[in-house]
Amino acid sequence: MPKAEELVATPYRHGSKEKAEPFFLDGMTQAMHRLVEQAHPAFPVTIYYAFKQSETETAEGTSSTGWETFLDAVIRAGFGMSGTWPMRTELRNRMIGAGTNALASSIVLVCRQRPATALTATRREFVAALKSELPVALRQLQGGNIAPVDLAQAAIGPGMAVYTRYSKVVDAQGNPVSVREALTLINQVLDETLAEQEGDFDTDSRFALAWFEQHGFEEGEFGVANVLAQAKNTGMNGLVESGILASSRGRVRLLRADELPEDWDPATDPRLTAWEVVHQLIRVLGSGGEPAAAELLVKLGARAEPARELCYRLYTLCERKKRAADALSYNALVQSWPEMLRLAADPGRSSGGRSAGPAGDLFDQ
Repeated sequence: MPKAEELVATPYRHGSKEKAEPFFLDGMTQAMHRLVEQAHPAFPVTIYYAFKQSETETAEGTSSTGWETFLDAVIRAGFGMSGTWPMRTELRNRMIGAGTNALASSIVLVCRQRPATALTATRREFVAALKSELPVALRQLQGGNIAPVDLAQAAIGPGMAVYTRYSKVVDAQGNPVSVREALTLINQVLDETLAEQEGDFDTDSRFALAWFEQHGFEEGEFGVANVLAQAKNTGMNGLVESGILASSRGRVRLLRADELPEDWDPATDPRLTAWEVVHQLIRVLGSGGEPAAAELLVKLGARAEPARELCYRLYTLCERKKRAADALSYNALVQSWPEMLRLAADPGRSSGGRSAGPAGDLFDQ
């Protein structure tokens, strides 16, 4: 079968990588134009994307030129974007967080023709629309139990939906806001939104989040922790009594999941925190699997939901601080959540294995 017109960026066919990449990107732009011409306005177009390109470090964070250029080609061709859905099709251990635009899995882009009547927007208007719409979209993504590792990529969809509803976005000098800058702004609003969700957590958990961001599970000075506790409207004695903090000889540290008591019962805990719920679930999930975690979920009832939300924030912090092992634990807990709910709602669940009975409505999901 003839290979000359195949749209691939292979250096050996074009003499060099520098010549191969423009061939691919120019051809992709032409292909996108053809798709726009053939697309029916009543139906979306889905594009399966698996561009393989190394990443680069910039002042804004990690980026992928191929990913950004591909998005730019899609937009320039006349498409508006409404969704970016990660798909776990590749066995890779790479983690993605709110500060990156790099690929860890294949992505399905959901697009529609952009109306010819689309208006121009200022950068300020674009950012205002992002801050208004992205938090709602983020809640929907979290409610759909998207894995924390995929949240940043999935959030690009509603973010780029705002960007591509306009014919173009311009800055104060009248210069176009590039796709790279738009992605950076989307990531910033995503991170701000996750940070704002901390207001939903109890004061002890807010202290633990702030301490974890700076120290992880390592020790720190008691005096520094005491000042932070006061700022978060809690106290050191209460944090120790709550079972999430160890204090000794002027040093403090957060307790790891495997250090928490095995006989813990949320019904008798006088100072229940979302932080403790997260790490008790991680402990039980690690030792007894999803059936055991489902048993704990039954005891927690509605008190479990803030813990699931907390996992997203913890994953983002771990990704930023390059704490891969902890990030995996928080991501795994969210990924196991649907099965834990199914088992919790099943009267025939058993701690000896996965239940085969029908799922109920115990948690009114």
